[in-house]
Amino acid sequence: MSRRNRKYAVPGAERGMQTFKAEVMRREGYDVDPNRPDDVKYEVAKELGVPLKSGGNGDLTTESVGHVGGKIGGSMVREMIRLAQQQMVDQEKK
Repeated sequence: MSRRNRKYAVPGAERGMQTFKAEVMRREGYDVDPNRPDDVKYEVAKELGVPLKSGGNGDLTTESVGHVGGKIGGSMVREMIRLAQQQMVDQEKK
């Protein structure tokens, strides 16, 4: 996990969110190790031309690193919205 201390709104959601990230990014065409879903950021960074490496990345701009996180987070948010919309449609059918 990254050095950032993530706080999820729902206690115990971390494992589920990591699994969700792995599934979403796999569907996006990335090779994701389900045991290390955060490592997909290196593959995304390489695709975007951002020289992200394990350890210190103090030489990178916030903008370039934000592109990496934005691609991952954006994909996850789009899928969450799709799932919520599908759930609403399913509820209306009942």
